[in-house]
Amino acid sequence: MTAVVDEKAVAGAAARRTRRGPAVLRQPGLALSLFVLLLVLLWAVRPAWFAGHGPFEADPVHRLLPPGGDHWFGTDHLGRDVFARVVYGTSASLRAALLAVAVGLLAGTVLGAVAGTVGGWLDGAVMRCVDVLLALPGLLLSLAVVSALGFGTVQVAVAVGVSGVAGIARVSRAEVLRVRSADYVAAARLAGVRPGAVLLRHILPNSAAPVLVLAALEFGTSVLNVAALDFLGFGAPPPQPEWGALIAAGRDYLATAWWLTTLPGLVLAGVILAANRAGRALEREDRDDHGDR
Repeated sequence: MTAVVDEKAVAGAAARRTRRGPAVLRQPGLALSLFVLLLVLLWAVRPAWFAGHGPFEADPVHRLLPPGGDHWFGTDHLGRDVFARVVYGTSASLRAALLAVAVGLLAGTVLGAVAGTVGGWLDGAVMRCVDVLLALPGLLLSLAVVSALGFGTVQVAVAVGVSGVAGIARVSRAEVLRVRSADYVAAARLAGVRPGAVLLRHILPNSAAPVLVLAALEFGTSVLNVAALDFLGFGAPPPQPEWGALIAAGRDYLATAWWLTTLPGLVLAGVILAANRAGRALEREDRDDHGDR
């Protein structure tokens, strides 16, 4: 009877894995999200393919034109093409968000792995610091850090990354504690493998998937927080185009030129929603994999 049940469980797991790939392609929301992310990635890599104007080309004669055939997002108060500035600003905004995720992922993984592996008073001290960071709003913490570091895209990215360390550290510690009690880890220790090698070869690789999924979910939040700090003036100085700075630049023209803030804001919202949708899909995939095991 047990063999029959096990065979059914294995067959069900295999069927789920077989259906998973095509099922992802049949989800319109996920397909649209992936298309948006791919389009934005192409904007960052090859902006000249999509923008017919330069981001700094001023034409005072055609200032504050509404969206139309020649200027999809209209023009700003200097006659610059808003769509071109959005496309060319994608590279700086995405680089800052990716750097922020990398900072949070690296620091959080190290803290969580050390706390979960060493344990004892060090574990308690690290997790109390993590609790303090979690008690602070992420944007407020980013503002405090960027105020200490100064202005600039890199400083903004580091500040946003610091705000994401705590959540990743908690997940990393939980996964390290789970994997540390596995049979293959105990076998490696009994075989005389050094603790550092056990951590690098067995514990970290087998606890990385949930941490990476959380990092993917943090990407959308990082895009939003980077844009918020740019909006407040902490990013690259003008006339460099960044999404948050573009939205801030149109505040004085809301009554007469709504497109200066609305259209870049819609692009920002679309990217955040697409990143969150893709991250949730990865989270479900990881949850299903854990269920299969």
